[in-house]
Amino acid sequence: MTRNLGIVVEAPRKVCSDVLCPFHGKLSVRGKLLSGTVITAKARKMIVVSREYPRLVSKYQRYERSRSQVHAYLPECIEVVEGGAVTIAECRPLSKTVSFVVIAGNNRNVS
Repeated sequence: MTRNLGIVVEAPRKVCSDVLCPFHGKLSVRGKLLSGTVITAKARKMIVVSREYPRLVSKYQRYERSRSQVHAYLPECIEVVEGGAVTIAECRPLSKTVSFVVIAGNNRNVS
Protein backbone atom coordinates (compact mmCIF):
# COMPACT_ATOMS: atom_id res chain seq x y z
CA MET A 1 0.00 0.00 0.00
CA THR A 2 1.43 3.37 -0.99
CA ARG A 3 0.83 6.75 0.60
CA ASN A 4 -0.51 9.76 -1.28
CA LEU A 5 2.25 12.40 -1.32
CA GLY A 6 0.06 15.15 -2.73
CA ILE A 7 2.39 15.32 -5.74
CA VAL A 8 1.54 13.88 -9.14
CA VAL A 9 4.21 11.18 -9.56
CA GLU A 10 3.96 7.52 -10.42
CA ALA A 11 4.27 5.31 -7.35
CA PRO A 12 7.01 2.66 -7.50
CA ARG A 13 5.91 -0.87 -8.36
CA LYS A 14 8.36 -2.42 -5.91
CA VAL A 15 7.35 -2.51 -2.22
CA CYS A 16 9.94 -1.75 0.45
CA SER A 17 10.10 -1.73 4.23
CA ASP A 18 12.22 1.43 4.45
CA VAL A 19 11.09 3.79 7.24
CA LEU A 20 12.48 6.79 5.33
CA CYS A 21 10.59 6.00 2.10
CA PRO A 22 7.96 8.67 1.28
CA PHE A 23 5.69 6.05 -0.33
CA HIS A 24 5.95 3.12 2.13
CA GLY A 25 7.39 4.73 5.26
CA LYS A 26 6.65 7.76 7.39
CA LEU A 27 8.83 10.43 5.73
CA SER A 28 6.82 13.47 4.67
CA VAL A 29 7.83 15.73 1.80
CA ARG A 30 7.39 19.49 1.72
CA GLY A 31 8.89 22.50 0.01
CA LYS A 32 10.88 22.36 -3.21
CA LEU A 33 10.67 19.89 -6.09
CA LEU A 34 13.86 19.64 -8.16
CA SER A 35 14.83 17.59 -11.18
CA GLY A 36 18.32 16.77 -12.35
CA THR A 37 20.79 14.15 -13.50
CA VAL A 38 22.33 11.47 -11.29
CA ILE A 39 26.10 11.97 -11.08
CA THR A 40 26.97 9.33 -8.49
CA ALA A 41 25.00 6.39 -7.13
CA LYS A 42 27.89 4.64 -5.38
CA ALA A 43 26.69 5.07 -1.81
CA ARG A 44 24.18 2.54 -0.52
CA LYS A 45 21.24 4.85 0.19
CA MET A 46 22.37 8.20 -1.20
CA ILE A 47 22.87 9.74 -4.64
CA VAL A 48 24.34 13.01 -5.90
CA VAL A 49 22.13 14.97 -8.30
CA SER A 50 23.45 17.70 -10.60
CA ARG A 51 21.10 20.41 -11.79
CA GLU A 52 21.72 23.16 -14.33
CA TYR A 53 20.09 26.56 -14.21
CA PRO A 54 20.59 29.95 -15.91
CA ARG A 55 22.26 32.68 -13.85
CA LEU A 56 22.13 36.37 -14.78
CA VAL A 57 25.42 38.24 -15.27
CA SER A 58 24.20 41.77 -14.62
CA LYS A 59 27.20 43.52 -16.15
CA TYR A 60 26.53 42.02 -19.59
CA GLN A 61 22.75 41.52 -19.22
CA ARG A 62 23.11 37.90 -20.30
CA TYR A 63 22.67 34.50 -18.74
CA GLU A 64 25.30 31.86 -18.11
CA ARG A 65 24.81 28.22 -17.28
CA SER A 66 25.44 27.32 -13.66
CA ARG A 67 25.48 23.92 -12.04
CA SER A 68 24.93 22.78 -8.47
CA GLN A 69 25.03 19.42 -6.73
CA VAL A 70 22.44 18.17 -4.25
CA HIS A 71 22.65 15.03 -2.10
CA ALA A 72 19.44 13.01 -1.94
CA TYR A 73 18.26 9.92 -0.05
CA LEU A 74 17.44 6.92 -2.26
CA PRO A 75 14.68 4.57 -1.00
CA GLU A 76 15.02 0.84 -1.67
CA CYS A 77 11.96 0.72 -3.95
CA ILE A 78 13.25 3.26 -6.52
CA GLU A 79 15.94 2.21 -8.97
CA VAL A 80 18.19 4.78 -10.64
CA VAL A 81 21.26 4.62 -12.85
CA GLU A 82 24.12 7.07 -13.18
CA GLY A 83 23.33 9.53 -15.94
CA GLY A 84 19.58 9.08 -15.55
CA ALA A 85 17.06 11.79 -14.76
CA VAL A 86 15.41 11.94 -11.32
CA THR A 87 12.91 14.08 -9.45
CA ILE A 88 13.71 14.89 -5.82
CA ALA A 89 11.57 16.52 -3.14
CA GLU A 90 12.57 18.40 -0.01
CA CYS A 91 12.07 16.68 3.34
CA ARG A 92 13.34 17.08 6.88
CA PRO A 93 17.12 16.92 7.34
CA LEU A 94 18.18 13.26 7.28
CA SER A 95 21.89 13.91 7.82
CA LYS A 96 24.36 16.78 7.66
CA THR A 97 24.06 17.19 3.88
CA VAL A 98 20.91 15.25 2.93
CA SER A 99 17.58 17.11 2.98
CA PHE A 100 16.04 15.71 -0.21
CA VAL A 101 14.52 12.34 -1.13
CA VAL A 102 14.10 10.74 -4.56
CA ILE A 103 10.43 10.45 -5.52
CA ALA A 104 10.75 9.49 -9.20
CA GLY A 105 13.52 7.93 -11.22
CA ASN A 106 13.76 7.81 -14.96
CA ASN A 107 16.18 5.13 -16.15
CA ARG A 108 16.82 6.76 -19.54
CA ASN A 109 20.27 8.22 -19.98
CA VAL A 110 20.23 11.98 -20.48
CA SER A 111 23.25 12.49 -22.77
